[in-house]
Amino acid sequence: MAVEVTKLENGITVVTHSMPHLASAALGVWVAAGSRSEAADENGISHLLEHMAFKGTKKRSAKDIAEEIENVGGEVNAATSIESTSYYARVLAGDVPLALDILSDILQNSLFEPDELDREKHVIGQEIGAALDAPEDFVFDMFQQAAFPGQAIGRPILGSIETVKSFSDDALRTYLNRHYTGGRTVIAAAGKLGHRELVRMARRKFQHFGEAESVVPERAVYVGGEAREERDLMEAQVVLGFPGIAYGADDYITAQIASSILGGGMSSRLFQEIREKRGLCYSIYAFHWGFEDAGIFGISAATGERDAGAVVEETMNEIARASTAVTAVEVKRAQSQLRAGLLMALESPVARAGQIARHIMFHGRTLPLDELVTRINAVTPQKVCEFLEKIVVAPNPTLAAIGPIAKVPSVDSIAAGAVSTKASAA
Repeated sequence: MAVEVTKLENGITVVTHSMPHLASAALGVWVAAGSRSEAADENGISHLLEHMAFKGTKKRSAKDIAEEIENVGGEVNAATSIESTSYYARVLAGDVPLALDILSDILQNSLFEPDELDREKHVIGQEIGAALDAPEDFVFDMFQQAAFPGQAIGRPILGSIETVKSFSDDALRTYLNRHYTGGRTVIAAAGKLGHRELVRMARRKFQHFGEAESVVPERAVYVGGEAREERDLMEAQVVLGFPGIAYGADDYITAQIASSILGGGMSSRLFQEIREKRGLCYSIYAFHWGFEDAGIFGISAATGERDAGAVVEETMNEIARASTAVTAVEVKRAQSQLRAGLLMALESPVARAGQIARHIMFHGRTLPLDELVTRINAVTPQKVCEFLEKIVVAPNPTLAAIGPIAKVPSVDSIAAGAVSTKASAA
C-alpha cells in the first residue's frame, strides 16, 4: 500500500494512500478540535462552526459551494465529533484541485455573516430539539455526561439551545483561530491521486493556515454516575457503562474484542442470551469508545417496562460469565470481524482517508495494516477475561435510562450486585 506522509512548514500533516485502480478520490481536512475542546460557555461552537463553514466565503456564496462540487458530480460534507471535526469531499480524480480549493476556502475565508449565522443557529436549535425527541439518541448524551460529569468530554456535541443562541461571529473567529492550528490539522486523501501533487497544492492553499500555537484539551477523567428520565414511552432505553481503554493503550484492541464477543452481532452472547433465548428486549449491543486519554465500555438495550430490570440483571450476569470463560472460537470470530472491518475500509476511499487521518491525529503516525492485524491476532481468551473481570468489579459504573424506567435498578445497586455476581460466578 502506497501510504505517504509529509509535514508542511506550518505543522499541517499531509497523508495519502494512492489507489490508482480507482477513478475517484476522497480528500479532507481533519482538525483535532471537537466538543471536548470547548469551554462550558462554548458548548456547541465546534458544531456550529462546521455548519457555518458552508454558508459563504469571500469568493463563494453558500449556493456556489454546493453547485461547484455538484457540477462535477462530487459531494462534500463535514462532521463534528468529541475529539475532531472533519471537512471532506469525494470527486473524480481530475477534480481533486477543485475540491481542495473549496475546502481551503471554507476553512480560511468564511464570512460568518450575521443573517446566515442567525438562520443556522435556528436550524441547529431544531436539530437539538429533534435529538431531545429521540430517546434512543438522547440517552447517549445523558450517558456521556454521567460518565464524565462537569467535563468538556461529557457535554453534548450539539450544545444547548442557550449556548448556541449566544454565539457571535467574533466568537466563531476566536474559536477557529485558537483551535484550527497547523499542529492539530491533517489533510488526508485516498484514491486516484499523487502525494507530491497534493502536497504542492496544500502548501500553496494552506500556507497561512493555523499559525497560532495549538491548545491541548483538558485531561479526561472517567467518574461514572447515573442519569434517569421518566418518559411516557413504550420502550425504555438503557445504557450501562464502565471504564474503558484509551485508543493508544495496549489493551485497546482487547476491549474491542470483548465488545464484539459480548454484543457485536446476532451471534454475540448478549443477543443470543437476552434477546433470542429470553426475549427480554428488542435490541441489545455492546460498544467501546476510546478517546485520547480515556475510554468507556458500554451496553445499550431497548426494552419494555416489564423487562427493564431483568435486562440489566442478565447483562451483568453475562458479563460475569464471560469474565471467567471466553472460548477460542469466540475470540477468533471477533478477530475476524475486526480484520474484515480494516480490509473493507481499504475498498472505500472515504473510509480510508478518515482512517489514515485519525491515525496521524491520535497516534502520530500511520498504522500499517500488518501491525494492526498482528495486534488483533495477539488477543487471547485470557486477556479478554482479565479485561471483563475489571469491569465486573468496577466500583463506578455509569447508567443512563429514559422512558418507563421504574424497574431499572440504581447505579449503586448495579455496582453492589456486580461484585456479588462476580463472587458467585467465580
